[in-house]
Order: sequence, then C-alpha cells, then structure tokens
Amino acid sequence: MNIDYPFHFGRQGHTASTGDADHIRDMIEQFLFTNAGERVNRPDFGSGLLHMVFAPNSPEIATALQYTIQSGLQRWLGDLIDVHQLEVTAQDSSLLVTLNYVVKRTGENRTEEFRRDGVL
Repeated sequence: MNIDYPFHFGRQGHTASTGDADHIRDMIEQFLFTNAGERVNRPDFGSGLLHMVFAPNSPEIATALQYTIQSGLQRWLGDLIDVHQLEVTAQDSSLLVTLNYVVKRTGENRTEEFRRDGVL
C-alpha cells in the first residue's frame, strides 16, 4: 500500500493508503500541477502547467507544453509508465489534461483526465 494523495487520515485514524494504480495517478497529478521550484531538493520537478492558465493560447504553445510535460513524465515517472498520448486543452481559466499511458509493471492501459478550474 502507498500513502494517498492528498494526505489525509483514514477511518481508523491512521494515514490513508491507496493501491498502486491510484498511487501512480496521484504521482502524475502531483507532477502536472506542481510548478518548478516548489519542491525542496527537487527544484526542476513539476510541469509548469499552472503558469499557462492565463497565457496566450496558440497551437505552437500547446505543442511546446505537451512536449515539456511528456518529457517531464518520462524523466520523473518513466520507470512506472509509458506515455502513449497526451492532450492539453486550455480554455479561459480551465485546464484539461488527458493522458493515455501503460503501467509498466502490470501492462494495464489507462486513460486519465486531470482538470483545474480557476487556479492562480
């Protein structure tokens, strides 16, 4: 079992735990919505995605952002997942990230959506 994210206490009053599939999803979410410099001893951890919420939107920026996120996922979670498809959509003050990946240990193909509304 793994510590659940966000950190909280379970029904027994102990640190809440979760299974492997949910833990991997939690780690992806932490990477996506963490800005570089927020983590102690890991100043380059994070995607910088939240800085793009109110930035001008264009196909070139979306492509660059997708490339940056995909390379970051490979760096930080490459031992756990293989990214097959990544799509980032920004509209007004909302971000939607759709990610299709394979869990290396089990071979399970998963598609997850991560959304943030009205951040910053």
